[in-house]
Amino acid sequence: MGLFDGLMGNATDANHDEVRKELANVLLPGEEIDLAYKLVRDLVVFTDLRLIVVDKQGLSGKKVDYKTFPYKSISRFSVETAGTFDLDAELKIFVGGAALPVQSLQFRKDDSINAIQKALAAAILK
Repeated sequence: MGLFDGLMGNATDANHDEVRKELANVLLPGEEIDLAYKLVRDLVVFTDLRLIVVDKQGLSGKKVDYKTFPYKSISRFSVETAGTFDLDAELKIFVGGAALPVQSLQFRKDDSINAIQKALAAAILK
C-alpha cells in the first residue's frame, strides 16, 4: 500500500494471516476471514459470520474501537463506484430502518469494490 493511498482514505488488500493474528481476541473459534482491507492502520474485515470494522484511535493507536455488524442486522447497502475523476468507490452500510448509514467506507478505484459487493450480497441474502 502506498502512503498516498492511505492519506487519500483508500483501502487496500490486507494479509489474512496478519489480520487473523491481530484479531485473535475478537474472532470466534472457527470463524473464517473471507476478505480483509487495510486503511492506513484501520481494518475492514469480512468473515463468514460478520463484518468487523477496526478503528485505531489516538496517536499511538493503542485505543481500538471494534465495530461488529452481523450480516443478519444489515438491512441494505449502497455501493458507489469510482468515476473518471472520482478516485474512490464508497460502501455504505445500513441497519434496520435507519435512514442514514451506520458505516461508510472508501476503497480505491479497482475491482475490490466488486468483490466486496458480491461477498456482502451473498452474506446478507442467505
